[in-house]
Amino acid sequence: MRPVWRVADVRAAEAALMATVPPGTLMQRAAAGLARRCALLLAGRGGVYAAPVLLLVGSGDNGGDALYAGARLARRGAAVSALLLTPDRVHAEGLAALRAAGGRVVSRPPAVVDVVLDGIVGIGGRGGLRETAEQLAASLLRHRGRDGERATVVAVDVPSGVAVDTGAVPLTPSGRPNAVRADVTVAFGALKPALAVGPAAALAGEVDLVDIGLTPWLRGSPAWHVLDWSDVADWYPRLGPASEKYTRGVVGVATGSATYPGAAVLSVGGALAGPTGLVRYAGGAREEVVREHPSVIATGRVADAGRVQAWVCGSGLGTDERAATELRTVLAAPVPVVLDADALTLLVDGSLAEQLRRRDAPIVVTPHDREFTRLCGEEPGADRVAATLRLAAWMNAVVLLKGDRTVVGTPDGRAYVNPTGTPALATGGTGDVLAGLLGSLLASGLPAERAAAAAAYLHGLAGREAARGGPVTAPDVAVALRPVVARLP
Repeated sequence: MRPVWRVADVRAAEAALMATVPPGTLMQRAAAGLARRCALLLAGRGGVYAAPVLLLVGSGDNGGDALYAGARLARRGAAVSALLLTPDRVHAEGLAALRAAGGRVVSRPPAVVDVVLDGIVGIGGRGGLRETAEQLAASLLRHRGRDGERATVVAVDVPSGVAVDTGAVPLTPSGRPNAVRADVTVAFGALKPALAVGPAAALAGEVDLVDIGLTPWLRGSPAWHVLDWSDVADWYPRLGPASEKYTRGVVGVATGSATYPGAAVLSVGGALAGPTGLVRYAGGAREEVVREHPSVIATGRVADAGRVQAWVCGSGLGTDERAATELRTVLAAPVPVVLDADALTLLVDGSLAEQLRRRDAPIVVTPHDREFTRLCGEEPGADRVAATLRLAAWMNAVVLLKGDRTVVGTPDGRAYVNPTGTPALATGGTGDVLAGLLGSLLASGLPAERAAAAAAYLHGLAGREAARGGPVTAPDVAVALRPVVARLP
């Protein structure tokens, strides 16, 4: 897992490290990594020599990083121009280094640009871009390089204008993001929240983390962690010679109804793609489920389903008294449960919410933003991680807040952010598949927070795989899950 650190922690670590090294060392390390990444990008666009590079330079250290990186590129023969947004507060030593290397200061962007370095504002920025900077950011899409392709935008540490600690992005009066949209972000020393969560993460593009020696100086606990494939591979249950269907875990699925049989079929499909050895279905769509998945044992009620190691409840269940009875029966079982969709709507009923809080076994709830609002009485807001953790503490449950960067939060304050999300999953039924997979992971014995984080990660990869073939439907995601899971060791 990759740790993500808030601005105050990064600032404290930088101060501690700078006290042990000569002045300017950290900026030179950052500039070296930034220039290296730009040189690699330019190599694919005709080479560094004579390549037109534009620096957008704000005040302070972020602008200094861009200027020193530009100086390194200029010494390699690049044609580097610097547009100074605050000439009276420019980093003087960085500007002198750029000029000494052959770079020049310009009053407007050149006609041809291969790479733009966004050094307008760094982790100390607040409240979006000022008017001139916002106009420049909006114009970046119009710049073209020597090859006729759009200029590659490289953000220095973070895209300028984003709210670094939350990942929020302010909007202009016309509704555009008031921040730079980067193709690549070269981050220094540590991942910051805006590179991993919220709308800002989509503006960061590909994130390249440069080691400047900061890690030993980062104290306390990270804000949260970003999952990697290796984490899921380490956690995922493995089969052994003695494995059989019951030792692998049995998952119960109480989803769907005569009105919404597809929800049952999809959630069972998600469960079958997971690690458990047997799926028991209980609900009003048993005929459709068995027709589609003949290995499933199907009954009409949760009370008749038999023994399971985890329950999935809610998708397409309905909100009538019969559905509420099924949910009560699920909550009474002393096993982990996943509550999704209609189960979350039913939880707004005070008696069911009280039963939920009295449970000892793990609970995972999987709201999207509108369901979160119904549960909490307020929207998640700008800080999605903080909102997830508040709901997790209040419900005493693991919360999986769905979105482009799904957040998993625990009642004791730990959080994970999923990096594999894709807008292709924004279609009906994909959440049903996710709930089924999550229940399968729980039934196999995985702790609730790991099961939730792993399910989000694998579900995101399946969405990406399904999108390769064109528009995505939920059955496509269920099918794509199997080869994704098959790649696990």
